[in-house]
Amino acid sequence: MLVGIGPGSVEHMTQRARAAIAEADVVIGYVTYIKLVADLIEGKEIIRKSMTEELDRAVSALEGARAGKKVALISSGDAGVYGMAGPTYEVLFQAGWTPDDAVQVEIVPGASALNSCAALVGAPLTHDFCAISLSDLLTPWPTIARRLDAVAMADFVVALYNPKSGRRTRQIVEAQRLFLRHRRPDTPVAIVKSGYRRRQNIVFTTLDCMADADIGMLSTVLIGNSNTFVRHGLMVTPRGYANKYDMEEGGATREGEKAGRSLSTGLLGWLDTLREEHAAGASIATLAARHRLPADYIQSTLDEPWEADAAPANEESES
Repeated sequence: MLVGIGPGSVEHMTQRARAAIAEADVVIGYVTYIKLVADLIEGKEIIRKSMTEELDRAVSALEGARAGKKVALISSGDAGVYGMAGPTYEVLFQAGWTPDDAVQVEIVPGASALNSCAALVGAPLTHDFCAISLSDLLTPWPTIARRLDAVAMADFVVALYNPKSGRRTRQIVEAQRLFLRHRRPDTPVAIVKSGYRRRQNIVFTTLDCMADADIGMLSTVLIGNSNTFVRHGLMVTPRGYANKYDMEEGGATREGEKAGRSLSTGLLGWLDTLREEHAAGASIATLAARHRLPADYIQSTLDEPWEADAAPANEESES
């Protein structure tokens, strides 16, 4: 069993995670994770491993399972989000394991750091977001940097995992540098350290001050998008209702918008605008620069024949 134990407090562990640990003969995990479940493992065989021994944990789990023992291999957060699920499947496949093997695998999901930290600071993830690890122990820095630059340009809310350690201190500075190429210096940032654990600490700051904050391996850094704001100590990313509804007018639909239909600036409205701009003389290169999209995409979109959206409003479920 690959068990995600959530952020670290028993109260935030799922019932299935607790049951899986209770069922196990052997519990394997990083020493810190073993401490987090100390109240649940009395009388069990415990295998503690250090950081960077992820594959050893998976190998030990397979050996235990092959010996007929029920094994709980624990990860903090979710086993499938920067957790042990991937390394374990790699070890299993290397050993010739298939899903019909006598050793059966169950992945028990848990709340990942981005869910947990978001809950502590407000509602920063209520629009498109992504997660990027700054650890270059297994991923080349140019790959990480390209991903940072791309998501910064694309205006995602971003959760940075593994932002800094005793030996990796410059990565967060480089991340800040890349984000400042595309984002305002006052973009809200929340830094959650040891969320839901004994030494929990939450700091709100801004993008231009982010790298100066107290950040470590137990921190998760949440960088807002261009609409994210902080009010009364809560970080919130709007869903976009204000684009369609005027809340100062009792939630009335704005002129040109319809409830249950795409925005006037949605795909079809944007295509109309694009065709009008092109017909008025705007070149493909100009349109590409104006809309910050690839020129070949602009060209192929204009070349594609299309019909106006005829779907009735009740076929769409969004507001």
